[in-house]
Parts: sequence; structure tokens; C-alpha cells
Amino acid sequence: ILVGTAKGAQNGILIKGGEYLETAHKLRAIVFDKTGTLTRGKPSVTDVVATAKHTEEEVLQLAAVAEKGSEHPLGRAVLEAAEKKSIKIPEARSFKAVPGEGVVAEYDGGTLLLGNRKLMAMYDAKLQPVEANISTLEEAGKTVMVLSNGKEPLGIIGLADTLKDDAVDTVRELKRMKIEVVMLTGDNARTAKAVAGKLGVDRVVADVLPEQKEKVIRDLQKDGKVVGMVGDGINDAPALAASNIGIAIGSGTDVAVETGGIVLIGNNLRDVVTAIKLSKATVRKIKQ
Repeated sequence: ILVGTAKGAQNGILIKGGEYLETAHKLRAIVFDKTGTLTRGKPSVTDVVATAKHTEEEVLQLAAVAEKGSEHPLGRAVLEAAEKKSIKIPEARSFKAVPGEGVVAEYDGGTLLLGNRKLMAMYDAKLQPVEANISTLEEAGKTVMVLSNGKEPLGIIGLADTLKDDAVDTVRELKRMKIEVVMLTGDNARTAKAVAGKLGVDRVVADVLPEQKEKVIRDLQKDGKVVGMVGDGINDAPALAASNIGIAIGSGTDVAVETGGIVLIGNNLRDVVTAIKLSKATVRKIKQ
């Protein structure tokens, strides 16, 4: 076990204890968080669509106003897009993030909403004028944020995140090892399916709120499977802790790295496969 752990460290895989090395070869399902794990986690704005009464520039400006206080990668992408076009971004009167749904900001006497369908439904915003555009972008695998002023939609913003170079290879390799691969995402089902299609992932759990990730792990464990979870964010920590082996991406947040039993020091997803192979070799050597 000592030699196996040292071999892992030489290859940029930090294994925090013998039990993780001994369990990894039993994994039957691996759950991947999408954003920042399978994708680069640096989405960029690809489309801005305005309704009849507004311009694309207005939509981008108001979206940036709503996101000005945001820490979320999607929010930052909107701000970057507005800054690139040298659009002035005034301050909103107040700002509130709704986890897994979007943001709400008070600005210029109105309530700006920017987020997904769940957020729009919560405030009874009318989606008919932009529904067709939303569907088109979702089918292309893009994440869509709707901007509305109270109930009136002003436009939509499409964002895309690029897949990591080694994501497709890693999924293929795990499937060859007879391990079920599951992708978790807060995106809606349509966007998630488009991304899963590119990756070759068979099972997708979409529309997941941060606190529901842990439940997905528990459900797989109820089927008697030994489950691994690969994640990088603060909201992945409960799922990393609930899984039989939490695998944290080293470039992720401190909380994720702290919670994971195995930490991939590099940003290389193929190391997930390497860790399992290392476990198999170590256990084989013990038995021998």
C-alpha cells in the first residue's frame, strides 16, 4: 500500500489513505460534476438575442447590471462579454443570488431577473416570446439565461463551456472497464443531453440543485454499487463526502480538495482511470 501510494504521488495522484487505494478497484459507478470537471468551467457568451422592443446591447448591459455582484462562472462570463464591448455597467440597488436558478436585482425602479426557467416560473415571467430561441440554443448544448424585467422578457443569453481535452477519452476508458458513468449538472435536460452526447455519457441527471447532488450518490449506493464522485466546487463537497471515494480535482476549491479521499494534483481527468488501475495493481500484488 505504501508503494502504491508513493507511485500515485509520483504520477500526481494524492491518495489520502490506504482504504481509498484498496477500494478504488471496486468502483462500479463514477459520478462527474459537469461544470469545471468535465468542462473547463470558463463559459463564454456565444449568443445574445433581444425581444422586439430591445437591442442586444441593452440586453447585455442589463444582464451585466444584474450579475455585477456575482461570483458564479456564468455571471462572470456575462460581465466579461459586456466589458469586451465597452458597455457601461451601472450599479444595481440590490442583488440576490438564487442558488441553482439565477439572480434577482433591483435596478431603475424595476426588478431584473436573470436565470433559468425555474427562476422565471417563480416570478411568473412570460416565456412565450423567447421560447423558440431558448429551444434552439438548448438543442445546440448551450446554457441559456433569460433576462426579464419583472414579468416581461427582454431577451436571452446563450453561453457555452468547452469540454476538457481528455474528457471523452476518460469516459470511453471507464466504460471499457465496465464502470457506469453518470453526469450531474444544474443545466436543463436538453442542454445536458447535448453535452452528454458529445462525451458519450449514457446517464445524465439534469436540473440538479447543489444540495441534491448528495442524494444522487446515495441512490446509486442503494443499488449496491460502490460509487466514486469526481468534483471541484464547494457545492460538490457533500457529494464527495457521501461517495465511497471522493475524487477532487486539485485545481478546484479548498473545500473539495479537503473532502476528497483522492486528489488529482494536475487538471488531468485521465488520472481517474490511472488511480483505478493503480488500485487494481496494488490489490493484485497484495493477494499475490
